[in-house]
Amino acid sequence: MFGRRKNSGSAEDAADEAEQVGGVGSDQAQVSEARRSNLPPAPRPDGPWDSSEVGAAGEGRVDLGGLFVPGVEGMELRVEVAGDAIVAATVVLRDSAVQLQAFAAPKKEGIWGEVREEIASGITQQGGIIDEVEGPLGWELRAQVPVQLPDGTNGVQLVRFVGVDGPRWFLRGVISGQGAVQPEAAGLLEQIFRDTVVVRGDGPMAPRDPIVLKLPDDAQMMPDGVQQEDQESSRFSGGMGQLQRGPEITEVR
Repeated sequence: MFGRRKNSGSAEDAADEAEQVGGVGSDQAQVSEARRSNLPPAPRPDGPWDSSEVGAAGEGRVDLGGLFVPGVEGMELRVEVAGDAIVAATVVLRDSAVQLQAFAAPKKEGIWGEVREEIASGITQQGGIIDEVEGPLGWELRAQVPVQLPDGTNGVQLVRFVGVDGPRWFLRGVISGQGAVQPEAAGLLEQIFRDTVVVRGDGPMAPRDPIVLKLPDDAQMMPDGVQQEDQESSRFSGGMGQLQRGPEITEVR
């Protein structure tokens, strides 16, 4: 089952501003981040995979063109569009989800360190809280993001931002729902992220351009009733405000 959503223009405008902000709130964090920036991509012995590393990428995976996403029983697959292009896919499993989005990257430099800095800066500017930790998928951000609850009160959404640098691409994941707060609920989502295959293609792309996706030939589109909230954050921090269920939303009085 597929759902489809459009990006809000205001989120894209705010992204340009967020990407110009350096640092994550302290001199020590800036120095630490600078040391990780522009490093070569780290080895990926457990994935995610480049299309050149997998013999039969379509086996057991959903073909989205730029991404081959593992198929899991009971999952719902949603796509996100920017203009006329599909740029992200979200796998929903019960009360957890992981959004997947791939970007072009320099040939010899990883961008996850810089992206983490941008995401952290955007969220802290909104009044959120960021904790940078080394998790099962490597360095990640665990964020408490301010949101507005359906009843109009202010709340906090817990989200995990994960990322991996590959050969000329970068794959970002946004884990929300139970998977963002309970490790035992995140295992399958983390495995989906690891087992995703990125198809960068050989054509020229500017670094950070999204790798465009497509719908499978047999996809059945269904309208998505969840509204995308306006976010003042980096364009790499998508996925917030899309799933608001369970303990990832806590009311703030």
